[in-house]
Amino acid sequence: MRIRKIYFILLVIPLVLGSCEELLDPENDNHITIDQISGNPSYAQGLLLNVYAMLPTNNFNYSDVATDNAVINNKLSPYVRMATGQWSALYNPVSQWNNCNSAILYLNKFLEDFVDSVAWKWSNDELNSMYIRRFKGEAYALRGLFEYYLLATAGGVGADNQMLGFSIYNKFLNADDDFNIPRATFTQSVDHIYADFNKALEYLTMDDYVDITSASQLPPGLEGSDVTNYNMIFGLQANQRISGRIVKALKARVALLAASPAFSNNDASLWEQTANFAGPLLSSIGGISGLDPTGNKFYDQTRVEAINLASNKKDQKEIIWRQAIETNNTYETANFPPSLFGNGNINPTQNLVDAFPMANGYPIAHASSQYNASNPYTGRDPRLALYIAYNGNTVSGKVITTGVGGASDAKDSIETSTRTGYYLKKMLREDVSLNPVSKTTKKHIDVHIRYTELFLIYAESANEAWGPDGKGAFGFSARDVIAAIRKRGGITQPDNYLASISSKEDMRTLIRNERRIELCFEGFRFWDLRRWKADLTETAKGININKSKTSYTAVDVEPRLYNNDYMHYGPLPEQEIIKYDALIQNKGW
Repeated sequence: MRIRKIYFILLVIPLVLGSCEELLDPENDNHITIDQISGNPSYAQGLLLNVYAMLPTNNFNYSDVATDNAVINNKLSPYVRMATGQWSALYNPVSQWNNCNSAILYLNKFLEDFVDSVAWKWSNDELNSMYIRRFKGEAYALRGLFEYYLLATAGGVGADNQMLGFSIYNKFLNADDDFNIPRATFTQSVDHIYADFNKALEYLTMDDYVDITSASQLPPGLEGSDVTNYNMIFGLQANQRISGRIVKALKARVALLAASPAFSNNDASLWEQTANFAGPLLSSIGGISGLDPTGNKFYDQTRVEAINLASNKKDQKEIIWRQAIETNNTYETANFPPSLFGNGNINPTQNLVDAFPMANGYPIAHASSQYNASNPYTGRDPRLALYIAYNGNTVSGKVITTGVGGASDAKDSIETSTRTGYYLKKMLREDVSLNPVSKTTKKHIDVHIRYTELFLIYAESANEAWGPDGKGAFGFSARDVIAAIRKRGGITQPDNYLASISSKEDMRTLIRNERRIELCFEGFRFWDLRRWKADLTETAKGININKSKTSYTAVDVEPRLYNNDYMHYGPLPEQEIIKYDALIQNKGW
């Protein structure tokens, strides 16, 4: 395992060298030792911050291009190779094995050797104990989160036909320790994640990091503390660190995975548990009325620019946890159409476009949809124009022509043109200019988890546990959630198609489609298809449009050469299986 090769050196500290003698002094080797970490709170906290930097959701996720949602015009992309037949235990672009295990061992080292012993605030015992409390909560929460990513990417049916999870590491392993640890069962792995999350909640007893004004607002376990001291450690300045609310939301995400068809035998109790994890958080924001009316535009100019870091309120009603704000034009450079000086990387498919219903709520194949194949973009769900640039749609105020006559924006015209007839709009700031004479950068955020995902987790699990209209203890049903999301998206009211659905099976189909639409290009589709045990082999399609826009012909663009017999589960790295005979590979790999 590469973890054996991890040197316990986390930070490179620039040295101020004042003389040749100092330059030649062997003590200044630019490495931080264990003793230095123990004696310096900043270095010790660097362990924790290093793990935050390893979160897979810190950056834009391109995995949709390995599904029926999109292709990428970079044909050398690892995702293209994976989707077209090269995915293996030796070549796995979506592996999190080394990243997650490394993060877990860093956290174990922090918990074992530093969090209780470092003098975080030697001059104030109360502040010191508060630092210990928060850092322990963060460490256990992060360990549970990285264990979840391990489970999602490597959990599966082993060659012994047992449902397996990950190898559990509860302590830091030195280079000479035994790494030959068998994988726990899937259930044991889930239970370990829950245990870490529950341990985190013992320390993170507040839901959010906000400044308080009176002792009556102190959370359980911190009664009697000085309010000023509390605000220094648990107040607004710690915003965007992992908090109690975030941990509770992540528990619902883990429960959804565990209840899904690929990992359970349709156990209604697991679906109910998932709904019961998500429900209280949604109730705390007002239930259905708490759905952010513009939450599906969380990435746009108005929403991002309105973020006030000094406010004692949440940045956006939609966002549970986000990455720090960055000012750049990286996503636009990658994905704007070539006429706007972009590289046109991510190309949504006809498959995804067809998943958007009509504005009246009916799927385009339904007899009541009023869909016109000769005028396919008229009368559609407004979310289509919001997320995808189609022929005649606008990006940054410019009409984009992807059919014949569209110059560089036309399908297959140049290297950076769309391969499908569509360009990406979601996640991009349309007020960015890439024109070389007027290039601009704008603020962006990457979101780790948002409320729309939590609402969809609740809808999926509530439907499976209680049917379309079961409300559990929370006063709202799967139907209520989907109705609110579709209404926000612009579906004409009353939503007669939703009203016509009566069975759990039909509601399941609609919920999965709404999840596909609402969470597209956020890194979910690749894993959703697998946890649902859905067909992985639907060919990615595009559209050919003639110059007069009288002919729209769907065409195959790229195959999806997965094996439905075993590729619902990912592989463990082959080198790990070779090195450690206690590890069992997932079946088929």
